[in-house]
Amino acid sequence: MISVGGFIGLYIFMLAAFAGWIIIGRVPAILHTPLMSGSNFVHGIVVIGGIFVLLNAATPVEQAIGFFSVLLGAGNAAGGFAVTDRMLAMFKSSAPPVKKHHRARKA
Repeated sequence: MISVGGFIGLYIFMLAAFAGWIIIGRVPAILHTPLMSGSNFVHGIVVIGGIFVLLNAATPVEQAIGFFSVLLGAGNAAGGFAVTDRMLAMFKSSAPPVKKHHRARKA
């Protein structure tokens, strides 16, 4: 099993946060909706990781960390899907669809 020390884990977290901040800051506004869908996928991975931590927890502290990671990850994923759905609803037309009638030609 791979063991990561506290300072190495903190370093990896800070590096990932900085890289994410740089990448997200350069995304044009038109791509924010697809980016939200991608982040919902990442939150699903967080939930799976939290379940893994929860299933392998040996102490009450590890169980609490696993529980809260599953709870917060699931809430974040559900909220992300709700926001994405609302954003996509803004692009739908509010007018009813126009039906086209086709007439057969008389010979």
